[in-house]
Amino acid sequence: MTATTALLVIDMQWALCEGEEQAHDAAGLISRINGLMARADDAKVPVICIQHEEAQGSLQHGSPGWALDSRLAVPATAMRLRKTTPDSFHLTDLHAVLEELGIKHVIVCGLQSNYCVDTTVRRALALGFPVTLVADGHSTVDNSVLKAPQISAHHNATLSSMSSFGPRVTLQPAKEISFGV
Repeated sequence: MTATTALLVIDMQWALCEGEEQAHDAAGLISRINGLMARADDAKVPVICIQHEEAQGSLQHGSPGWALDSRLAVPATAMRLRKTTPDSFHLTDLHAVLEELGIKHVIVCGLQSNYCVDTTVRRALALGFPVTLVADGHSTVDNSVLKAPQISAHHNATLSSMSSFGPRVTLQPAKEISFGV
């Protein structure tokens, strides 16, 4: 990885990591993402923490649930971005920021596999960015059909098999991502 890579950390917010809406293996996920952010920061790779917000409820801007989980070791150099849809690019400055930084490749991790991670990965591909999806770096909650680990595994399989955008998704476990250091 080089300085043309950025790490996108999606929706690692308190309301999604604790309590009723807690994602599967939130503590393990936080630990893996902390390792990624530290290695990215050491390699001078931009880290962008993206936070979802809603007009009401636990993800209302400024509420305790909207805050990044306190167990995250966010580098002082990390950028923050607010969003209101599952697509981290939609109605945000993310694309412009990546272009300004000369980013050609993104590494994606965070919450939730079947919503914001999936949508952001697909949009990144549509915009021409190859994506490394951290295979064990995203999670979600159970739904009425599947358990959270099945949902995440399904998204790993689906996203990494897509070829129609041109750029591809590569799966890589968190411990294998070195950022060129």
